Parts: sequence; C-alpha cells; structure tokens
Amino acid sequence: MDGADAPERTLGLHWHCKTDTLTYRIRHTEQPEPTMRNIYRVLARQYDPLGLLIPYTTRAKILVQSLWGTKREWDDPHLPEDLVQLWHVWVSELPSLHNVTINHCYVHSGTDLSASSQSIHIFSDASERAYGSVAYLRTVNTEGEIQVAFLAAHSHVAPVRRQSIPRLELCAAHIGAQLGAVMKRELTIPISEITYWTDSTTVLSWLQSPSCRYKVFVGPRVADIQELTESSSWRHVHSSENPADDITRGLTLSQIQSHSHWNSGPIFLHNSESTWPSCPNVSNPEDLGELRKVKFCGLITTPPPALVPDASKFSHFQELLEATVRASHGAATDSKPTAESFRQAELSLLRQIHSDCFPEDFALLSSQKSIPSSSRLLTLAPEYDPETHLIRVRGRLRHCESISPDTLHPIVLDPHHPITKLIIADYGRKLAHPGPERVFAELHRRFWILRGREAVRKHQHHRPECCKWRSQPIIPKMADLPPSSLRLHHPAFYSTGMDCFGPFLIEIGRRNEKRWAIIFKCLTTHAVYLDLLASMDTDSFLMSLRRFISRRGKPHELLSDQGTNFKGGSSELQDTFSSLAPDLQSQLASQQIHFPFNPPSAPHFGGSWEREIRSIKSALRYGSTGISNCHRGGPANHPY
Repeated sequence: MDGADAPERTLGLHWHCKTDTLTYRIRHTEQPEPTMRNIYRVLARQYDPLGLLIPYTTRAKILVQSLWGTKREWDDPHLPEDLVQLWHVWVSELPSLHNVTINHCYVHSGTDLSASSQSIHIFSDASERAYGSVAYLRTVNTEGEIQVAFLAAHSHVAPVRRQSIPRLELCAAHIGAQLGAVMKRELTIPISEITYWTDSTTVLSWLQSPSCRYKVFVGPRVADIQELTESSSWRHVHSSENPADDITRGLTLSQIQSHSHWNSGPIFLHNSESTWPSCPNVSNPEDLGELRKVKFCGLITTPPPALVPDASKFSHFQELLEATVRASHGAATDSKPTAESFRQAELSLLRQIHSDCFPEDFALLSSQKSIPSSSRLLTLAPEYDPETHLIRVRGRLRHCESISPDTLHPIVLDPHHPITKLIIADYGRKLAHPGPERVFAELHRRFWILRGREAVRKHQHHRPECCKWRSQPIIPKMADLPPSSLRLHHPAFYSTGMDCFGPFLIEIGRRNEKRWAIIFKCLTTHAVYLDLLASMDTDSFLMSLRRFISRRGKPHELLSDQGTNFKGGSSELQDTFSSLAPDLQSQLASQQIHFPFNPPSAPHFGGSWEREIRSIKSALRYGSTGISNCHRGGPANHPY
C-alpha cells in the first residue's frame, strides 16, 4: 500500500484474536491469580513479529526472570509481593493495546522509489537486565525530503550469570548485525547501505581488532559480527539519542503510541548526514581484561657438526655419498676428492645413523658405560670403535686373523633409517637384483642390520626393478567370440569379411600386367570366395561384388579395414583405397549392405581373413601351377 491517506496498520489487527480475548477476560471476568503458569499464559499471547511492543514486553520478560530466581513452582500462588505488584501494573496496561498503531507505508504517496535512496540504520544498546536492537528505514527522495520508518526490533534478557556492561553491549551489537542480515535478505526494495550505531566505544574498538586477540566470550562474537558487517559501517551514537535505550529502560503502551523517538527513530536521522554524531577516537580505549594472554613459544636447535645432506632427497647411495663429499670439502675449494675423502664421508653417514637411531646407546658406549637392559642392542653385545666412532657387534672371532675386521665386527644399522634403505638398494643394484638371501649375505659381510632379512624383503617388495625381475607373465583371458561368428541360423556369407591383396604380375601374350585379388570370407562357416580385380577402382570392385552376390547371395554386412594394413603391399593400393571409401559407402547403402570399417592401424580386427590371405599367397607361390599360367590366354576376371 502506498499513499499519505493510507490506513494505519493497527497492531490489534495482527493480534486481534489474542488481544480481544485477553481484553474481554480482563473486562468481564476476574483477573486470574498470579502464578507462574498464568503469567506465562498471558505473556505468550502477545504476538509481536515486528517487535514494536518490545519496550513493553521486555519489562514482563525481566519480571519473569526475577520470578524464576525465587524458585517457585508453576502453580504456587505465594509469589513475592513486590514482583506481583509489578505484574499487576504491567497487566493493567493491556486494555490499551488496541490503541497502538503504525502506518502501513514506509514512504508517502508519490515517492519514486527507483530514484530515491534507501538505507537501513540499526541501533543497539544494553543494560544490566536486557539488551536489544532496533532497525529503521531512511528514505531520501530526489527533492531531498527525508522519511524514516520503523522496520523491526529484537531483544534478549540479560543472562542470569552477571556479565560486564561491555560484554552485554557486544551481545546487543551481535543482535544488531544479525538483524541487519535478516533485513538485507527479506526486504525487496534496493538498500544502498546499512549503518550500525552503538553507544559503547569499547565495542567499536573490539570490532576494529582481530578476533583472535580476545577471550572465548568476546572473540567468537567479534568474529561473527565482522563476518556479517563491514567495520566501516559501525558508528557511535550518544545514549540520549539512541532509540534502543527504550528497550533496556522499558516503556508503557501509552508511551509507545506517543513516543516518536521509538516509532520514527532519532531526530538526527531526519536531518542531513553532516549533522550526525561524529565518531570518537576508539583506537586506544579497550578492555585489557578481555585480551588473551600472550605466551612465547620458542625452540632452540643446535645443528649437527657433520655436514650430512638429507638422505630422503636422494634415490641412490652413491649420489648421497658424492653430495656428502662436496659438503665436507665446501664449494670454494678446487681440490679434487680422494679415496680417503669418500671413506670419511661414508663414515659420517654411518655415524648419522647411530646418532639418529641409537642416541642413548651411542652416548653410553662412547663414555665406556653399559647400555640399559631395555636397549635393542643388548643381545648383540655392542662395543664402541674409537677409531671410526661407530657401534659394532663384538662377536667371538676376535683372534681370527684371516677375516677382515668389518666381517668380524660388523657395523650396527637401523633398518628404518633412509641411509640404511639406500645401502640396501645399492647392494641390490650391484648384485643385479638377486634374491633376498643373496643380498642379505653380502650386507652381512660388513653391516649388521636389525631384522635384516625382513628389511631386505620389504625393500625388494616395493622396488619396481626387483618386482619386474621376479614377476611372472600373465596369461590374458580369451575374449568372447564376436557376434558375426555365432550367426549359425543364417545362410553362408551373411557376415562377410573382405580384403584386397596384391598386386600380381601376370603374362598376357608378350606383356605383363598387374592384377589384384579380393577375398570374401564367411565369418560363420569360414567359407572363402576369391576373385580377380583388373584395377583398384570403384567399378572393378562393384563388378566383383556383383559377381559375388550372384553366386553366394547378398550379405548382411561387409567388414573391412581402412587400408593401413596394406603397407606390405604396393603404395598404389593404399592411395586408391582411401579414395574409394566414400563412394563405396554410398553404393553399398543403396543395396542395404552394412559396411563397417575396422579401427585404423588395427589389422588384428580382421585376423580371420588376413590369415587366409597368407595361405592363398603360399599356395600360389609354391603350388604346381602359378596364377599367371592359370590365366594365360584366358579371361582375366574368371573367379576361383
């Protein structure tokens, strides 16, 4: 509805069922005894979807919260006298509920909404007992006339657990942000901007800071508000000009009807934007009690003295060894590495395994102390080698002089270390990928790998080279027979495979001429029909096909390849066949013969008749009579 003389939207029309009934009982019956059940019954009958009566109904909600604090039963009539007196005052105002009205129209008649600018202004406020927000629509037409209309309001009673005023102001701002999201989604008129107003500078400072700085109560609400709104859309308003202050203080029904501050918004919204309240400096004032405690977390590491590269970045042990040599010599030196430098680099890699996998055992053995009973090396009777600074297995062959020292006292290695895995792979590569026992035996000449057989088997199981050498050939399953080979109840040559081969040189008188052969094979009975082609053109093929049909009947389908399998023959056959394909398709279509082609470069699709061509060529080449003798002086196109 639009127009200056439009009827008022009376709240009694929205709530006439509940309001009229309640008014009738108040006028004609005695007032029910104030119990928790009756109080809730009266309060629940007030249906206020827009929230125009929130300053009035919030008073009753605060009263109900106080009654719950007395811990009374639902039907207990002995309620505190002071709270009962407040309830009687609130109920006595209900008969004047039908006097509260509000205009249907947001703008006057004649206002061009397409040329006007509409904006939403949402105010929020909080007190120790309640908090809430109210929204207004501000319209500015082309002539500069400003109209402000009430949109909606929402409120909550403050939690029973007492909270600080800044926290409650933040809750009110949170409700305002949610109310703005609802207005933006539900209103069908274009909204240019949404401005949010609050009288708390602490809330403004919180909204301009990252939410992760604050504790659990403030942080999530700040994050939600920052997600729903823009930080630049929040402004400061004085408490005396904040209409949301009516929610927290409460109003009577007569005050709501006559209170323009609540129904039409604050006075400054009816003026130009230059007269609006200015935003104070909110960068410094902030509640330090809501900030999270900052804790420093640091880690001090000491790099290892040996410059050992990361073994996980290498795929071969020799590459890791060369990189270790380069790291130990440095990039600035020009000296070439020697055999001793490679030996020292290998010892550095082995020491790295011990320091990573056996740090406690290595420290105890190097200081000539016994290892603990829980050590993995206890059963090996390990000992520390002061010359190489490695852990070795002691053994019982110390006095054997015919065996090398590395074999007498092998070096202990952990199977899960990356360097150990590279050593196993290096031995397997040098031995040409033999079985696991062979690789383990060679490793055992110098190293003692914990659970060595399992480590070697695991390595060979995951290495592609080893799997390739151990793999067995897979026999493929035979495919199903094609449909053309299973048409047992059709005549011969119902499904026919066709191919050309040649050329052959034949003697006619004193000259030699080229001739080609064509084979028609029944794919069901394997019967073969042969014919000669004088040339590789469309006419010769069609004449041969006509002779074939006159003798054997018209086939249902003719299967053929696309000519790429004729590379062993003459190039002339290939060139001619590619030019024949479109013409043959149209000619055969008129005779209702299906002429499918095999895929290119796939002669095995026509293996049934390709094998027959080989047999025919062998018979012509090694038979008692040749093809030229058969046709000397006879007709050139006589069928076989």
